[in-house]
Amino acid sequence: MNITLVRSDEIYKKMMNSPKEKRDDIYRYEFMKPFEFKWTCINVPIKASQKGGYDVVMASSMLGFLPPTEVDETQKEVIDLISDDNLWRSCEKTIKDSLERFTKLGYELPVKDYKFSLTLANPQSPYISNSDGYAGDGGIPGYIFVGLVPNEYTISRIPAALAHECNHNVRWQFEKWSMNVTLADMMISEGIAENFATSMFGEEMVGPWVSKTDIKELNDYIKPIIKEGLDATGFENISAYLWGDELAAVQGYFPVGLPYCAGYACGYYMIKHYLKKTGKSIEEATLTPTAEIMNEIEDFWDEETA
Repeated sequence: MNITLVRSDEIYKKMMNSPKEKRDDIYRYEFMKPFEFKWTCINVPIKASQKGGYDVVMASSMLGFLPPTEVDETQKEVIDLISDDNLWRSCEKTIKDSLERFTKLGYELPVKDYKFSLTLANPQSPYISNSDGYAGDGGIPGYIFVGLVPNEYTISRIPAALAHECNHNVRWQFEKWSMNVTLADMMISEGIAENFATSMFGEEMVGPWVSKTDIKELNDYIKPIIKEGLDATGFENISAYLWGDELAAVQGYFPVGLPYCAGYACGYYMIKHYLKKTGKSIEEATLTPTAEIMNEIEDFWDEETA
């Protein structure tokens, strides 16, 4: 396998030292150009056909990345924090180790080339503030981001977040993606990914998208609501179940009465239940179709999650 590190620290330094009006194009053509295929998959052009139109700069900002125009001298300290060669070597090792969890078991991964980078996150974004300053993006095989507001805490969480995204990279090489993806598909994908991350780095590294959910609330309130929505399709219908009402509202989607990342947390415990019940490894589960997993965990909805 070939892992390419796109050293964003060098690009951010160039942006910081460039006039404000030049930063968008540096971001487009030097940072995001290597990820162009990923953006194309979700219909985001590198540059809009008309000034101020929807493109990779606007889409990145909407996802919680720091807008290029804000990368100035005030960001020097956080850019320095992601400029450590050892940090980038650690990221490369985590990607390699994550993928080798599958290849060493004899699984042949169709994708051979992987591109990764760290992005500066916008601390004002609700996606970032709710997730304690960091988040990942790895749903399109071959392309992985971890976004963060760099500090000691968020940097310590990079390996687990990266393992989570690598798992998405593997699962979606075998599961067929569709814009009609169901809530069950997404919950299983997220639950598998987070269980994979904790299998590598320990339960203490579970993400806030799981740890912020109270177990009693999960049993008494969240599970019944989610059970009714498992067959929902399309992001406009599943977002509130996955991310909660607050983040769904940011996207203009309807609420369903759920708190922050209720679907992520429920998915995590669904997969823990599945692994315990079947005795399967997390690697086996990663390559198991949604329908097969759902058939095995029908009892999850009626049992108390501990």
